Parts: sequence; structure tokens; C-alpha cells
Amino acid sequence: MTLWRIRATVDDRPGYLSVLTASLALRGVNILTVQVQPTEQGAVDDFLVDAPDALDEAELIAAVERGRGRDCWVARSEARGLADQPTRVLGLANRLVRDPDATGEALRTLLGADSVSWRPASTGVERGITDTSMLLADPAGGSFALRRAAPAFTPAEYARAQALVELAATVARRAAEQVTLVLPDGAELAVRPACADDLSGVLELHEACSPRSRQRRYLGGAVLPQPARLRRLLEPSRGLTLIATAIDDGGAESVVAMANLLGEGDEAEVALLVRDDWQRRGLGSALLRRLARHADRAGYAALVLHVQAENTPMLRTLRRLDRPSSAERDGALLTLTVPAAGQRKGTFSTPGA
Repeated sequence: MTLWRIRATVDDRPGYLSVLTASLALRGVNILTVQVQPTEQGAVDDFLVDAPDALDEAELIAAVERGRGRDCWVARSEARGLADQPTRVLGLANRLVRDPDATGEALRTLLGADSVSWRPASTGVERGITDTSMLLADPAGGSFALRRAAPAFTPAEYARAQALVELAATVARRAAEQVTLVLPDGAELAVRPACADDLSGVLELHEACSPRSRQRRYLGGAVLPQPARLRRLLEPSRGLTLIATAIDDGGAESVVAMANLLGEGDEAEVALLVRDDWQRRGLGSALLRRLARHADRAGYAALVLHVQAENTPMLRTLRRLDRPSSAERDGALLTLTVPAAGQRKGTFSTPGA
């Protein structure tokens, strides 16, 4: 006996599935598992069957068509196909909990895709399925594109795949949750992703920073940003904002730094604001490294920083990232591009301090 996978569309009417199974039984085919996936064209039935060795693909398709099945797809299977779909999905979810960077391979395994690729978000691109192509939204930014030769994807498969991608994104975000950061001088801070509730603390951070620090961060001036702008920075639609908090001598917690990673296309813009009394202590370098690792995991091609040419501390912080970078100068403004890990091509020069 030989294991086969059979997928066919059947009219969603009483008795039609039994006609199909009876047609297979007449050829000695034993149905081991069956999944029914509703679509607009009818019920898509996915069988794992044990068939006599003498039966070939053409004879199985003929048996399905005699049983009123259509759009039939048949392929040989392996013993691991005996695991039911919920068990397989739970196994893949467990893998992603341990390694959220394995999202692409998990999608390939789940759907038997021939190719899985990540692409930056593009306006006008519709997420969903088109025959043998699927485009999934990545909550971290961008999307996953899947293709397979056959069979066509179903809405149920799309829903399972999207849930798996969202699980991986949640796990990755949790991995970036609060950590204790110890600076070279022994000071300890808490670093975590920002949320809307941090608005008051971030406003106090900006008020406590010198006009020069604010001007270096926002380039356009030293005035305090409006609360509406800060809300958008705290929870960007694409990217990540980190805040660092410290406990003062009176036991109160205050925000002492904010680091932004704002996704745009396949690049992510980075900016830092560190309270003056916490500058030159290694905090900016630590936050920049964490944002760079997040950008690597999210699949961005490069980091982009807009820095005033006289901002020596920020240029020094960038050098400590120990990645090659290219620089373009426009008057007093430098635009620095840092390729993400695995994306480095060509020769780059690190701007001098």
C-alpha cells in the first residue's frame, strides 16, 4: 500500500462527500484522515489515503472525478503526514516560541510551499491568496510571500498561516520586553518597548533635556514636540520604540532615554534621545545595538540615521555599533546608511568623528 494526499473540490451539498468516498473505496483506497475547508467554489476536501500499490496518480484522479470531485490534485505522501493538522500546527507553534526567527521555515512546512520570501510593505498590495500565491502581513512590518506549484491555497490555510506569523511576531516582541541594562559605570536601568502609557514620562524626559540635546534629536529646532507627535513615536505603525528608565535617589522611576526605530519601505530610520546627565555613559550605544538586532530580525535591509555633522557623540556611538556605513552630506546634515546583518554588500566607509 502507498500513502497519497488527495485534494478535490466537492459541491457543499448533502451526500456529495459520501459519493466521493464510495468511489475511492471501490478502488480499494482507505481514507486515513480528511479535512474539509469551505470556499466560495465549494468544500475543498483534503484526504490522506492508503491506496493499493497498483494504483497510479491518473487512476486516483479518475476515481475522484467519478465521485463528483473536481479540480483534483494528487501527490505521494510520507508517514509523517499521518499527524493530524492541529498536532502539526501546535508543533510548529512550539518551534516558533523557541525560535521566532524560524517563521519562514515554519510557513514552508505548514503549507508545503516551494518558496517563502519576506518583502517590505508596499502600498496598493493586497494581502490574501491568488491561486498558488499567498501574501501575509508581518506585524513587525512588511509581508511574507509564499508560492507553490499546486494545489491552490485555501482561505483556511491563509488563516492558519497568518495566525502563525502573528504568533512569531508576538514572541519576538516579548523577547524585546524589559531587560536590566548595566552600564560600564555600574549604573542599572530598565529597558523595554514603549507604550501609550509612557507619554507623561517621555514628556518629562524632553523637558529635562537641554535645548541642544533636543535640537540634535529633532534637527529642526529645540522646541518640545507636541504630545500627538510623541504618541505616534511611542507606538509606531512599523518599527519599535524603546525607553530606558532609572530609579532616582527618592525611589521614583523616570524615563532617561528614548530610542526610535521607524520602518519605511525596506529601511528603518533610527533616532536617539538621552537625558544630558546620562550621556557619555554607554546608554546610547546599548540602545542602538538593541534596535539594530530588532531590525535584523524584522528583515529590514538597512538602518538610516540623520545626524548633524557636528554631533560627535552620535557619530562615536555609531562607530561603536561596529558595522560599515555610508554617508551622504547635505550642508551640515549627514545621512548615514548602515546595512542590516546579512545585507552588507560593497565597500562602505565609517564617517569620522
